[in-house]
Amino acid sequence: MIQSSELILNPDGSVYHLNLKPEHIAHDIIFVGDQNRVEKITQFFESIEFSIQKREFKTQTGIFKGKRITVMSTGIGPDNIDIVMNELDALVNIDLKTRQPKENLTSLNIIRIGTSGSLQADISVDSFVMSTFGLGLDNMLRSYLIDEVSNIEMENAFVKHTNWDLRKGKPYVISCSSALEKRIESDKMHKGITATAGGFYGPQGRVLRLNIQDEALNSKMDNFSFEGSKITNLEMETAAIYGLSTLLGHNALSLNAIIANRATGTFSEDPYKAVDELIAYTLNKIAFDLRIID
Repeated sequence: MIQSSELILNPDGSVYHLNLKPEHIAHDIIFVGDQNRVEKITQFFESIEFSIQKREFKTQTGIFKGKRITVMSTGIGPDNIDIVMNELDALVNIDLKTRQPKENLTSLNIIRIGTSGSLQADISVDSFVMSTFGLGLDNMLRSYLIDEVSNIEMENAFVKHTNWDLRKGKPYVISCSSALEKRIESDKMHKGITATAGGFYGPQGRVLRLNIQDEALNSKMDNFSFEGSKITNLEMETAAIYGLSTLLGHNALSLNAIIANRATGTFSEDPYKAVDELIAYTLNKIAFDLRIID
């Protein structure tokens, strides 16, 4: 039995941080970072059956074109992803009354919709990026046993290419769900490696008043390539989502609307339009194409 100190439940039986019970979530789940983006997605639903928010975690479940979908905000960073993924998995794969893992496990489909800046000149603003790999620079996933699910060859190549200081912990690489990749991809999607940092400033190479350990890291990442894959963008969630989803047996895919291009110094003239187009594209893919793997 899983002890109450390890799997914490609220007095109403919901999981501690998300305030959710098993019946509150759908099989198909959309992650967003910003809680205000939840309703930018659910505004297109025919109906909303459930809505709740605790801290930065806002969840709404409803129906879009006959398909039950949950939209959830995760907040910022890999530490929040650790909370969200473990509590979501507990909702479907642990009997919350007996505190025992279920004999028959359930796999969720999880798609992250985000915004990001491109690191490559040929990935223009207003385009979409699908993360075929998540490159974790944050070290969170190293708390788990990941050797069987990580791409050790790519990890070692990245460490060598960047002369990575291992005092920061060894980066990890996890691939996306191949099942979701096949269902969601289109000609408009660029593909590549999404780097996940553990912070917004120093960990992403930004300098305000503090010097950083490797001022050249971003330029090294820009020209890193492994078996034809380049680092397309830099953010704070994807690798953690891929790692925990793979370990727990769920399908995960991260999609980003590119609103800036660092290589060319350009910014989208209408970033909200780009995000709305990605939302519409993703919702339709979930409503129709994902039925095949339900």
